[in-house]
Amino acid sequence: MATETKAGGGDFIANLGKIYMIYTGGFFGFVIVLGILEQMGVPNKLIGYGFVFLTIAVYAVIGILSRTGEVGEYYVAGRKVPAFYNGMATGADWMSGASFVGMAGTLFLLGYDGLAFVLGWTGGYVLVAILIAPFLRKFGAYTVPDFFSERFGGNFARMLAVIVLICCSFTYVTAQIYATGIIASRFLDMDFTVAVYVGLLGILLCSMLGGMKAVTWTQVAQYIVLIVAYLMPVVILSAKKYGIPLPQLTYGQALADITSLENQMAAKGLIASAKDSAGALVAAKPHVKPFTTYDPLNYFALILCLMVGTASLPHILMRYFTTPSVREARASVAWSLFFIFLLYFTAPAYAAFAKLEVYGLVAKGTALADLPAWMYTYGKLGLVKVCGANVDLAQNVIAACGKIASHPGVLRMQDLNINPDVIVLSTPEIAGLPYVVAGLVAAGGLAAALSTADGLLLAIANALSHDVYYKMIDPNAPTARRLVIARILLLVVALAAAYTASTKPADILSMVAWAFSLAAAGIFPALVMGIWWKRTSSAGAVTGMILGFGVCLYYLVGTRYFAVSFHEMWSWLGTATKAQLDTFASLKQAWIAASGDAAKAAAWAALDKHAQSIASWWGVRNISAALFGLPVGFAVIWLVTLVTPAPSKAVQDMVDATRRPRGETIIKDKDAVVAGH
Repeated sequence: MATETKAGGGDFIANLGKIYMIYTGGFFGFVIVLGILEQMGVPNKLIGYGFVFLTIAVYAVIGILSRTGEVGEYYVAGRKVPAFYNGMATGADWMSGASFVGMAGTLFLLGYDGLAFVLGWTGGYVLVAILIAPFLRKFGAYTVPDFFSERFGGNFARMLAVIVLICCSFTYVTAQIYATGIIASRFLDMDFTVAVYVGLLGILLCSMLGGMKAVTWTQVAQYIVLIVAYLMPVVILSAKKYGIPLPQLTYGQALADITSLENQMAAKGLIASAKDSAGALVAAKPHVKPFTTYDPLNYFALILCLMVGTASLPHILMRYFTTPSVREARASVAWSLFFIFLLYFTAPAYAAFAKLEVYGLVAKGTALADLPAWMYTYGKLGLVKVCGANVDLAQNVIAACGKIASHPGVLRMQDLNINPDVIVLSTPEIAGLPYVVAGLVAAGGLAAALSTADGLLLAIANALSHDVYYKMIDPNAPTARRLVIARILLLVVALAAAYTASTKPADILSMVAWAFSLAAAGIFPALVMGIWWKRTSSAGAVTGMILGFGVCLYYLVGTRYFAVSFHEMWSWLGTATKAQLDTFASLKQAWIAASGDAAKAAAWAALDKHAQSIASWWGVRNISAALFGLPVGFAVIWLVTLVTPAPSKAVQDMVDATRRPRGETIIKDKDAVVAGH
């Protein structure tokens, strides 16, 4: 850059600690000021505006100050990012709106079985550290498809990697923009569609001008906001209930209290109950009981697929291209795991404390006419229901529950339906904490969604501009044109994702979960074998990618959208019993005979649900589809490699060099900025 005083220059790097300490102190001061304003009677709406707009403004300023005209800085932040700060940026990149908002809600809903997500997503970074990150950094690529092209000889492998990358990333980034719309519409009281495009503007200001350089320093700032926002409510609750402001240490006591409340509610008929071996009434689905939602096969399959998928997502892997050296890349993964651990180690406690508050409300026999204000706040958004009715007006709830025979007229857990995505946002309000804490949590959720959206958009746009345009269409394109193309593509992809999010697609969360299986099946086998088995041939890699990804995609799409059409095709695998097929036939006849749109839709839903259970292979849920794609990918690569010519000696020497920590970077773009060598 023209001067070393700009963001990303030498003076900036040397003073990172001081700069972010000042930023952190300023953020705490900002929260305190808003807390004082709340006590002085400033309306909650204005406090919400303060949190959302000021934090977005700060991120935008960082993005603008980090603008760059250098290709190396745009794609890989000039490879100057220290391990500690890269770990923090990776933590923000990974901590999506879904993780921040949805993880505790999933644990609230599923209890023990929800730990599969914590174990899978955290464990994936162990695979990244051991198998992938240091070697990709030594390779010296700009993008993951760069590695595939150099290792497997040409643009066909590159294009396959780009296709998998886009399939994995587009719905993921759409979900992040969707999350920004939900948060902004709730706390800014604006139309959802408008809120989506407000969030999009913040995303573009963070990433468009400075690429990876701007995104990196913005994500460090966003991590500070999101981790403070996530920890504060549960720290306050832990101190309030048990006198210790460390929820991770009081988690065990919270679980014991949850079990006690479950038994109390079961005895009073306030929760769905069953009898234990001694004949006493207990909760039908205890929070701490394993395998109540997932059977052991699906539980461990989900952990495996999330682990391998995490280690294959391109927007995560590209973060390790930004460190100064291989050693820093290794350290960066360790810091990433630590910063992610801080949140994921707290998520189970967050869910437990939220459940304690809700169970306490139910256990004391709250009358339907006396439901708390937070239920109406979220009920009006359709996110909290009692007896199947939105909690918008007391008389509507009372009327809905009155239709249930022998209803006691008080709130029961079996009548209460809380959207899991509401748990984190609503816990401060459920616990009666000041509104400034709720606003802080909203700012944290927004930071999480924006940071992940930045990384995903950059991964997609970089793949299209660098791997498709520059490497395949115009290899002689000058730097200025390459950056213009990259920014245009970033804008196009962002607008497409925002438009998709504004339509409120019903399946978006399912498709985000599928992204992990698609990445695992399409990228992981070829990536790992390309690094660790130098004999791996180009034919083996591309065939394994096509078949592994194809099997996974076939299973996902087939079981979700075409189960009714394909159930006979899949029944030959022996997963469908005669009774299941007979039930399918009767449900199909009921659908044909149904009259009226509502009846037709209900009959089809029943038919589709049953068909999905028949179509699944050995009962594996499609969220774990990589369980089939992964072994196919590895097996095909191995078998095809054995019957095709070995790679050239130059390629095999390159693989050997990739696994040696010392020495020069393997490949260098003609205008890359490579530091540390």
